[in-house]
Amino acid sequence: MTRLEAREVAVTLGTKAVLRGASLTLVPGQVILLAGRNGAGKSTLLRACAGLRRTLAGGVLLDGVPLRDLPPRQRARSVSYVPQDEDSPFEFTGRELVRMGRHPHVARFASLLPADHAAVQEALARVDALAFADRSVHGLSGGERRRIAIARALATQAPLLLADEPTTNLDLEHALQIVALLRTLAVEGHGVLVASHDLDRFAPHVDLVALLHEGRVVECAPPAVALRDENLERVFGVRRGPGGQLVLRG
Repeated sequence: MTRLEAREVAVTLGTKAVLRGASLTLVPGQVILLAGRNGAGKSTLLRACAGLRRTLAGGVLLDGVPLRDLPPRQRARSVSYVPQDEDSPFEFTGRELVRMGRHPHVARFASLLPADHAAVQEALARVDALAFADRSVHGLSGGERRRIAIARALATQAPLLLADEPTTNLDLEHALQIVALLRTLAVEGHGVLVASHDLDRFAPHVDLVALLHEGRVVECAPPAVALRDENLERVFGVRRGPGGQLVLRG
């Protein structure tokens, strides 16, 4: 079992302490929603968990081994990452970008094998991107590029997936498809950590909600527990109205 543990992670960006001892554990078969206000450090924590952000204190362990001690290819085969923003400066097609997700499995300068091409095709199909996969990403819509970015992460076939706002720019149909896909990945044995502001869309489909506030994970519990009224007020400054809708506190 591939287990990812963030232990008391502290990160400073410039002069700002973004994370002040954030802890979180992700295991296969589980979907965790990482939630918090803008600027709470969700993206920073995801990048630290992917091995892409150096920590000032604390650390991230993969099966008990510090992530920073693992070779990059081994790390990439274990943890895939969908960034919040991804831009290609070159005229790659969507398929070419998704093929890059296979690089951790392929020897340097070696060609992709049939199994690699099959993994790419499956990843594109899972995000409904086959129809535009062979077009330049510069000609794709924001939602189409988002689906290509998710497919690239899926193509690595890593047991753990970290996704930063994966439904950004997606229409309602495809946003719901991605939410369902993340749940399916967990059923298949993957561990999924997703950062999103869309609590209402994700909460019914996740196992745990991790609330990031003032640089720490202040609660990590099933949605009904994590999103109780006192936490909504403390973390987001909102409350539930008489009909259950979220309204401003006060």
